[in-house]
Amino acid sequence: MPVRVKARRGPGDVLAGIASLIVLVALVGGVPYALLTFVGPPIAPELLDLDVLTGRVGPSTVVAVLVLLVWLAWFQLFLCVLVEVYAGVRRVGMPARVPFSGGTQALANKLVGAVLLLFTTGAMVAPLVKLAPPPAPHPVTAVAYSAPVVEKAPEAQKTKKVYVVQPPHGRHHESLWEIAEKCLGDGRRYPEIYRLNQAKEQPDGTRLRMADLIRPGWVLDMPDDAKHTNVVPVGQPREETLREHPGRVHLDPRLEHGSKTDQIEQRTDARPEARREARHRQPEQRQSDQEQITIRESPSGDLTDYLATASLAAAGLLLVLARRRREQLWHRMFGRRIVRPRDDAAKAEAALRLGGDAPGARILDIGLRLLGAELAAQHRTPPTVYGAHLSARTLDLWIHPPDGDAPAPWTAQDGGQVWRLPAHEGRLLEDQPGGAPYPGLVSIGTDAGGRVLIDLEAAQGLINVRGPQTTAALAALAVELATNRWSDRMRITLVGFGEELTVIAPDRIKAVGGLAEVLPELEASAAPRREVLTGRITGSPRHAHYLLSAVAPTHEEARRLALLARRDTAGYVLAGDVPHATWTLEIGDDGRARIAELGFDVQAQLLPRRHYQALIDLFRTAGRLDGEPVPEAEPLEGLRHPPAVEIRILGPIEVTGLRPLEEGRMALATELLVYLATHPGGVHPSVLGGVLWPRGVQSMVRDATIARVAEWLGPEHLLTDEAGRIRLGPEVRTDWALFRELVRRAHGDPPTGAALLEKALGLVRGPLLTGRQPGRYAWLAGEDLEYDVAAAVADAAHQLAELRLAHGRPDAAVAAVRQGLLLAADDEGLWRDLLRATHATEDTVRLRAVVEGLTRRAASHPYGGGMAPETEALIEELLPTWRIHVVRESSA
Repeated sequence: MPVRVKARRGPGDVLAGIASLIVLVALVGGVPYALLTFVGPPIAPELLDLDVLTGRVGPSTVVAVLVLLVWLAWFQLFLCVLVEVYAGVRRVGMPARVPFSGGTQALANKLVGAVLLLFTTGAMVAPLVKLAPPPAPHPVTAVAYSAPVVEKAPEAQKTKKVYVVQPPHGRHHESLWEIAEKCLGDGRRYPEIYRLNQAKEQPDGTRLRMADLIRPGWVLDMPDDAKHTNVVPVGQPREETLREHPGRVHLDPRLEHGSKTDQIEQRTDARPEARREARHRQPEQRQSDQEQITIRESPSGDLTDYLATASLAAAGLLLVLARRRREQLWHRMFGRRIVRPRDDAAKAEAALRLGGDAPGARILDIGLRLLGAELAAQHRTPPTVYGAHLSARTLDLWIHPPDGDAPAPWTAQDGGQVWRLPAHEGRLLEDQPGGAPYPGLVSIGTDAGGRVLIDLEAAQGLINVRGPQTTAALAALAVELATNRWSDRMRITLVGFGEELTVIAPDRIKAVGGLAEVLPELEASAAPRREVLTGRITGSPRHAHYLLSAVAPTHEEARRLALLARRDTAGYVLAGDVPHATWTLEIGDDGRARIAELGFDVQAQLLPRRHYQALIDLFRTAGRLDGEPVPEAEPLEGLRHPPAVEIRILGPIEVTGLRPLEEGRMALATELLVYLATHPGGVHPSVLGGVLWPRGVQSMVRDATIARVAEWLGPEHLLTDEAGRIRLGPEVRTDWALFRELVRRAHGDPPTGAALLEKALGLVRGPLLTGRQPGRYAWLAGEDLEYDVAAAVADAAHQLAELRLAHGRPDAAVAAVRQGLLLAADDEGLWRDLLRATHATEDTVRLRAVVEGLTRRAASHPYGGGMAPETEALIEELLPTWRIHVVRESSA
């Protein structure tokens, strides 16, 4: 964003402005005067003689060429000054780029900025290297907030204010943004806290290196105007501060386990008498206090650390994965389940489920399409979007040139340089049929407020990627581009890496060995930017094309690509040392991604080799069509009496036989019970902690949660063996266990088999674990449960339908299949059973209604893919005229 010049100028500013003015006058006016006076005009007579091209070159000709080069250099500087003056005076935002003048334009930028400061107090100067993202969460203004500065003599400052970072509660962890919001009244002031504490040693021996990585128990120095802090002597060691001010946090009980309200009230009492009282508290209270200062454990591993934080890429990958799983179900044979991932592939899917931001991806998709549709209706060309910021509160687009006329529900902020869509407005938007105007938006990482994206097309030139993790950065870009939902037609060419990524998106990704293989094709298909942008929003889009190269280009390849990028609407991201790149994305050893030209400094989104391979293995597994056998169920005893506690998972999650639990604690307690119920051999508390809190948890919090669940269940229902493993008692049962036992008995007793299968299907009330909260039950990705339940329910419905048809009861067969479809709605074999059973009723109208419903479902399915060829063939056989009716209905 533009940097607002200070309203009050100091003597140093005035002197710098005068000096810059003198230098500008000398360069712009003095240089050409001196050249005309002493060496002559730009084109000397020697250069106008055609014999110079074929004859010998004399000293006068060489001097004439040198004079021409000096004149050209001056003219380039003159153009840069004009561009900078125009941008500064007219406040157009980011100055236009003068070709091949990086250093020269940077010099002109500084000189013009200093001169403008002499004559204006509110000029908006946009330095090439200071384009920084606006703070996203607060919708009022994007102008940076400056904290009041209180100057004190060093000897007079005896005390300072500090804040003790609080431990996590449930899945909530404190951030610098939250601390700034709580103590300074504005989350956007978090950089002040960061600067005060950068690289200072903390009580655990570590140091603050990144603004978004702070640890519980750290003691942070705070600005003088901070509230809700502790006052300590200036020279007091941090360990002593932590001992005196442990920062006890008192919470509403509902907040401890993930209540929607994340507000924390801090109460710190540092009086000696209060500390003496603490020593005599009840053991439970002392344990509670200890929970507050224990550094969290993190058993989840680095697969979660990387993949779960790539929230938009995770959402896209999960969508593509669900489509593959649906295709697997097309080919599933009865008696077998689809192949499930294992090892790192299963961990990768768990991380994707944990971090996937489907609502955010939807807002980005629908919001951009609506924006394009509104602009098309007004016959306006979409503005250039350099980047975007997606937070829990807003979606911001940084545009150029500034435009205060943003189409509703978008609003213009900061003089039209930002177009903002509030998240609550975005969630209410309906799906948009319009085209995708900005398919090149892709995440480069996260800041304290949310995700930062750049538009690869907006550079209108080459984007250079440098650093030790270049390939990991390119892989992350490729994966998100290939799976995002805010694009329609896209081609991604990967050079020197990523051949395996075609398994994820074969229709979008092409991998080649070198740039020479694709340059002719790129040059032949180049298209003007304005034409492409207009086509995207008016219904005639071209393929968006992005080239990501892990191979450094040769000098000639770089030249051709640079010329191509200036006239083509595409994105070119190249590794190596690329001259004249428009933007440079630096990936540091600290994991930060920086684009100096835009002022971005974020935690980089990377896909290291292990994570990359885990994703490849996950999608290869999702491409297997052979299936695997469903394990046989172990006999279940004690069916004569109802259980004392029943956990129902074959539909909405329910726990019967227990008193109600507080709403804020119910979700976590139920997940704990479901995990124990599906692991009858017992689970160690450390494993349970890693499952329920995949981002890490304090052992005290984990043990306290288990103790509360034991109290809720009763000691006879939650048992601990000699090895410390926890398991449920024999009087606790799931509807899934009962379902499996009934099906097992049905297979062993044919005369009563139909009745037992009907009783088993009567337990099915809807999709598995309906109503689970987003982010919970990610552990299902590495378990058999989802796969076994879907296959077993579909098989039971199929077997019962076959039995009913064999006994001439087609209506009962239809009812059996529909009961199975409540849970296994994507199992195409069940839909074919429904078609056959309905056809057996000899009711053509009823059969046509089933076909039309199935057709509509396939066309609007969130995972896409239409219908399986076997299903279409069966419809052709049973209802040959179905396509005619479908066409008539579509026309109507």
